[in-house]
Amino acid sequence: MFQDVLGKTFRLLGYTIQYGCIAHCAFEYVGGIVVCSGPSMQPTIQNYDIVVLDNLSRHFYSIQKGDIVIAKSPSDPKSNICKRVIGLEGDKVCTSSPSNFLKSHSYVPKGHVWLEGDNLRNSTDSRCYGPIPYGLIRGRICFK
Repeated sequence: MFQDVLGKTFRLLGYTIQYGCIAHCAFEYVGGIVVCSGPSMQPTIQNYDIVVLDNLSRHFYSIQKGDIVIAKSPSDPKSNICKRVIGLEGDKVCTSSPSNFLKSHSYVPKGHVWLEGDNLRNSTDSRCYGPIPYGLIRGRICFK
């Protein structure tokens, strides 16, 4: 009887670990569901909108200008940011805020992207912390 209980316990533990690994791989490499918060992407994405994330696009380098992506924050690695891709490597981008009378421009370095929020007046983005490495991108938003 003790062996039956022990056997069932180990079997259950084995299934739990297997399904946990499958779920981890699915959410890490295929995609997942994310809740976006903050005003930086308004009016496109409202506070607490639920979006579907496609992680495969970052692995195949198919991120394009205009895509909305989720990336690790360069200033706080524990948090994520939701921004629009404005420039890819080699692109010339405007690095000044919209209120500046004199506009300054820069080129996006190799292996980096330039991200900005749609709500330019209320967004902390690449205009503050510069271009971010492509490796910080978690995925592209494909559904809202």
